[in-house]
Amino acid sequence: MPGSLVSEGAGCSREGAAMPFGSTRRKAGVLTAQVEGYQAWLAERGYTTLTARNMLKDLGQVGLWLSGQGLDVADLDEGRLNQHLADLRKSGRRRVAGPRGMVPMLTFLREAGVVPAPQVPPSPAEVLLERYRCWMETERGLSASTMLRYGNTARRFLAEQAVTDGQFTPDSLTGADLNAFLLRECARVSAGSAKGRVAELRSLMRFLHLQGVTPMKLGGAVPPVGGWRFASVPPTMAAGDVQRLLDHTPRQGTVGLRDYAILMLVARLGLRSIEVARLLLDDIDWRCGEIVVRGKGRREDRLPLPADVGEALVAYLTGPGPRLDARHVFLTCKAPHGPIRADLVGDVVERACRRAGTLKVGPHRLRHALAADMLRHGAGLTAIGQVLRHQDLATTALYAKVDFIALRAVAQPWPGTEAA
Repeated sequence: MPGSLVSEGAGCSREGAAMPFGSTRRKAGVLTAQVEGYQAWLAERGYTTLTARNMLKDLGQVGLWLSGQGLDVADLDEGRLNQHLADLRKSGRRRVAGPRGMVPMLTFLREAGVVPAPQVPPSPAEVLLERYRCWMETERGLSASTMLRYGNTARRFLAEQAVTDGQFTPDSLTGADLNAFLLRECARVSAGSAKGRVAELRSLMRFLHLQGVTPMKLGGAVPPVGGWRFASVPPTMAAGDVQRLLDHTPRQGTVGLRDYAILMLVARLGLRSIEVARLLLDDIDWRCGEIVVRGKGRREDRLPLPADVGEALVAYLTGPGPRLDARHVFLTCKAPHGPIRADLVGDVVERACRRAGTLKVGPHRLRHALAADMLRHGAGLTAIGQVLRHQDLATTALYAKVDFIALRAVAQPWPGTEAA
């Protein structure tokens, strides 16, 4: 039976270290030649010895199953992996990996070139969306997260409005299609998100016209969303609450040291989540005490590195944890190791809020808090804009609304009342 071809204890020496899976004690069928490469591939990505042993065991079971079915390595794909897992369950095996557990193995085999990539011809919509992604990257210089958001809106819009009788017809789009899509979006999202949809649709329409897909410039047909820039006070938090988040973040262990360094960059320098994720080791100039921030639109700025932020970075970089050959400063603590994603910064702030017992906020709230604190200590809007790296001073002017002490000095008394 497939589940009984490999014994549970094989693959480990008496000391518990993983033995080469292709040794005489264990065979892997048609995948025997890939065992050492897979073992090295897992080690490079930081998988523990026990986890790697189990994943190598899965490789052996798949190889033996392929041999028993009279199949070659090149015949392996998602469908046959699912059939292999189904056969294991039918054999009475209690613990069987799911399809997601097979993804690393299939990824390695495809990277090694022994298993061909799935040959699925892209649809006309996918071809157009890929062209749109390349245009955003090369012509507009957008970040990966922004391209993902714009691409998701474009995919949903084209699927809903550019398909007629099952045919993809983007050349027949009209202003009515744009309005219909936007009305549906406004009914389910906030005003701020609806404004984002408008920008995303206008970007797509600009691309379609420049590429000759639509004969008319439909970007002007996208109606604006009501909502005034200075209608509300920007959300912020007290400096004491920010310090509580820092104080309640542990400074030992790989995760604690990394999270504290991330919080310091966000709270003391106002870095955006994507800027934290992009930070490279080469971006830190220890001799000059500066840090290079890679912001929006491929913009790079140099900021002074405060001593406490530098100490937090040094503690993380010299502490335990995966370093590998990666040039990114912040890496994932669980295998497969690699650069963190921008959304992990939000998770770090959320965990800090739970530990400190404060209201849940996002990383951008700490950026607002930094601007408000600088304003309270007498910094001008120009200096705040330089620290936050705003391209337009009008963006920084929004923070003038949180300086209530200065506003009271210039506020006029309400008609019919005496001035305080």
